[in-house]
Amino acid sequence: MVTTWDPAAYLTFDDHRSRPFYDLIARIGAQMPRRVVDLGCGPGHLTPVLARRWPDAEIVALDASPEMVAAARERGIAAELADAADWEPGPADDVVVTNAVLQWVPQHRELLPRWIAALPAGGWFAMQVPGNFAAPSHALVRELAAEPRWAGRVTLRGTEAVAEPTEYAELIAGAGARADVWETTYLQRLTGSDPVLRWIEGTALRPVRDALDEDAYAAFTAELAPRLRAAYPPRPDGSTWFPFRRIFAVAHRLD
Repeated sequence: MVTTWDPAAYLTFDDHRSRPFYDLIARIGAQMPRRVVDLGCGPGHLTPVLARRWPDAEIVALDASPEMVAAARERGIAAELADAADWEPGPADDVVVTNAVLQWVPQHRELLPRWIAALPAGGWFAMQVPGNFAAPSHALVRELAAEPRWAGRVTLRGTEAVAEPTEYAELIAGAGARADVWETTYLQRLTGSDPVLRWIEGTALRPVRDALDEDAYAAFTAELAPRLRAAYPPRPDGSTWFPFRRIFAVAHRLD
């Protein structure tokens, strides 16, 4: 099933979603790249950051979602429709950045060594993926979807959607590149009513929204909301702490 994206919903928590991007590109040491690829650019809100970092480079923005490409173009980004699963680096693609994308590409473990091998000498490949698929925010969705009322109606990703940091380091090293791999858990302060539900509506719940009609989706989220509130209780001031683990990997091809 092709996931339908809502750029506005995705940008609801823009500050929290953007912070890992800055942490990722800070570890890229490229000085004067010819071309920088934003692979999975989403609504294009972070693509200008790449242009400011490398003002002399050609910036290429790609995304598999027509909705996201349209939103990026509304921002003035010359985004193009392209699926990461079918993409290959070009001979001038000195920097490739893929931020919170590869968890949606089941075969990315097989693609990663191929992409790195195709980079030009001195090229950089930087990726960031969420590492919280075992967290209550995702586990509770899978548990609910497996209950009799919903079983067979929704297909969700499990913990296998992303690898652990060591596996990414081994894949990069095995491809002959220098690996810089780490993880960070951001303790995000969310506010408002059912903030964790609103967060995952922009990402993890998109396959649920695509699989169910409007009434069924409303019933699903009504069942899910109290479970999320129990797992992530609000503080006395009404805010909610939401731990979010992210996995980062930067490959630098030296030859």
